[in-house]
Amino acid sequence: MAREFQRGHKAKISDLTAGTDLYVGVQISGPGLTFDISCFGLDADERLSDDRYFIFFNQPKSPEDSIQLLGAQSGDTESFRVTLDQIPSQIQKLSFTATIDGVGQMSQIAPGYLRIVAGGEEVARYSFDGSEFSTERAVMLGDLYLKDVWRFAAVGQGFDGGLDALLRNFGGEVAEEEPEAAPQQPAVPAQPQAPAFAPPPQAAAPAPSFGAPPAPAQAAPAPAAAPIAGTTPPAPAAPTSPQTFTPPGQTFTPPGAPPAGQFAPPGAPAGQFTPPGAVAGQFAPPGAPGAFPGQAQPFGGGTQLAPVPPEANVRVVMTKYAEAPVGDRWTEQNTNLVRATLTKDAPILAKQGSMVAYQGDIDFAHKGSGLLGKLTGALTGQGMSLMRCTGNGEVFLADEASRVFVIRLQGEQIYTSAQGVLAFDETLETEVRRIEGAGLPGGGFFSMLFSGTGAVVVKTRGVPVVLPVGAATYVDGNAVIAWSAGAQAVTTTSLRLRRSGYARQTTEAVNLQFRGAPGNFVVVQPFEV
Repeated sequence: MAREFQRGHKAKISDLTAGTDLYVGVQISGPGLTFDISCFGLDADERLSDDRYFIFFNQPKSPEDSIQLLGAQSGDTESFRVTLDQIPSQIQKLSFTATIDGVGQMSQIAPGYLRIVAGGEEVARYSFDGSEFSTERAVMLGDLYLKDVWRFAAVGQGFDGGLDALLRNFGGEVAEEEPEAAPQQPAVPAQPQAPAFAPPPQAAAPAPSFGAPPAPAQAAPAPAAAPIAGTTPPAPAAPTSPQTFTPPGQTFTPPGAPPAGQFAPPGAPAGQFTPPGAVAGQFAPPGAPGAFPGQAQPFGGGTQLAPVPPEANVRVVMTKYAEAPVGDRWTEQNTNLVRATLTKDAPILAKQGSMVAYQGDIDFAHKGSGLLGKLTGALTGQGMSLMRCTGNGEVFLADEASRVFVIRLQGEQIYTSAQGVLAFDETLETEVRRIEGAGLPGGGFFSMLFSGTGAVVVKTRGVPVVLPVGAATYVDGNAVIAWSAGAQAVTTTSLRLRRSGYARQTTEAVNLQFRGAPGNFVVVQPFEV
């Protein structure tokens, strides 16, 4: 039975099917409307850096055939074959889109869907209709994306522009000078029967075997670009002059240079070369002052060596990453590293294992008891193992290259998730609170409240965004990092997620709704499922 998705829902492909040879079908229609359905193969920056992975009517497959446009079949307006284990590593996301060709808007469309079929069985379906859109002329329907493993997301995001707007959104270019090429739409020829891996047709037919090779005639007739691997590599460049072997003990004189021995310092072995301006008997590294100035034909008439750029100097390179000057007790060294300056009477608490370096007389002790040690681990399950850092000196803290931010409290309060805390002053008061939620595993969602005067260092996966709390602000439970104490947080759950889904990923089913007066905020990281 197919798993039903709503807009914004995500899942691992491995939770839907064990296969990697997938059929993606799109059904979309509307009175008097014509649609172009495409697939964008995007890189890690979600850009179309290689236009060979823009799969549409005029380019029906990728170079290695991992993404193929199949045409209308089995009740679908358009369909694709995607072989996940053959997609090159630079392609991190496949975005399936639909655009209106001509006049019209997405609010006019009839109920439709995007579905995934594996082994002849439908395993996922995202249904949509015109009520979800207004004046948009293009929509991103769903994504297959790589995040440790391949996953599926139901997107349903519209664009007021058409295909041109989508291309520009993904970093592609629109060729304005060739409008006449548009009518040539080499459609995929009709097949007497669907490919072996495709879903069974509407008429009664035996279920096809999984992963069988496609029918020989299904490839589109569009001429394929010549593969890069087929190009003839250039022949090695011939040396500009014959190479001469000089036996040991004999002096080699470059062509056009002054007579042999002129550049040899007193006491230097025969044949040793000393650049003009260098001290006799010393070695002058390339790029140092006086090294090879104005040399016309060094080393036997070969191409002159390019000078080493000043920025490659060891001291210059190291200076760029020098320790930041001391600010106050907490100093952000860079976006991923924070330094705490300690004194004996002012210890800090930090995530265990987050110390990457320290200077001075510092002692580290496991914080296994007390309020945080007991409540955070035993009651909330958020699991925050702490260490107590004391002494005189400096401690450098980081956690898997996450971004770090220092939040300084002056008699104020702030809520955080335990997973988002890297370190904090021991002087701060801490309290674990539960956000009640009916029907949730364990009865609620837990957070930490910091209050008093001091600093909390939070970490995020990626650059966060601070959202003002409005009448209805919802945040995924995995993405929330912190929020102001004046904001009220309540839990909500997705109605279509089955209760059995909570066993593996409890927070995947939890959304937090924030309410509050103007001036309240919530901090969200770009990381969830």
